[in-house]
Amino acid sequence: MNTTSSVITIGREYGSGGRLIGQEIARYFGIKCYDKELLDHASSESGICKELFENHDEKPTNSFLYSLVMDTYSFGYSSGAFTEMPMNHKVFLAQFDAIKKLAAEGPCVMVGRCADYALAENKNCFSVFIHADKDYRINRISQKYNKNAKEARDMINKMDKSRSSYYNYYTNKKWGEASGYTLCVDSSRLGISGAAQTIIQAIQIFDSLK
Repeated sequence: MNTTSSVITIGREYGSGGRLIGQEIARYFGIKCYDKELLDHASSESGICKELFENHDEKPTNSFLYSLVMDTYSFGYSSGAFTEMPMNHKVFLAQFDAIKKLAAEGPCVMVGRCADYALAENKNCFSVFIHADKDYRINRISQKYNKNAKEARDMINKMDKSRSSYYNYYTNKKWGEASGYTLCVDSSRLGISGAAQTIIQAIQIFDSLK
């Protein structure tokens, strides 16, 4: 049986196949893969309805209260302070907590939601960023959603901008910058399965060095 002691986090450009790659990695190791499921866990743990998590899912904020929120998280927040926060910050903190709790339960794969940042202090965290050539992504999105090339390109640009803004706002890192991840992989060159196998091999090396 293939095993790992790592929690694998996957950041991804829209249309690069990050979710599929994460699922393939999880199947190989016999562990869970959390994507939208992270929202379910955060909702049940926080008591905030799931629809609010879906509405704010990896979307940038225009609030100026970033420093307040992160200070509140760092030093422990009171129920009063949490109640007064804007909803987008409540959602982020609830996801942050859910990610940490799931990681504490054991090895798993987590897709998106700044999971690599939430687990920055976790020595078992193996962070990956999946990127791909724009034409490759346009082709995948066009086929998946029955869109023409222009529509697919617009979807990609919009989602990449949203994910980038969200990540850059809530973390102290830059979305997609190689130095912020354990490994970066080009799925347009390796394919979905090839990218998954490359990451699996890297995880096995990572595990052997612990």
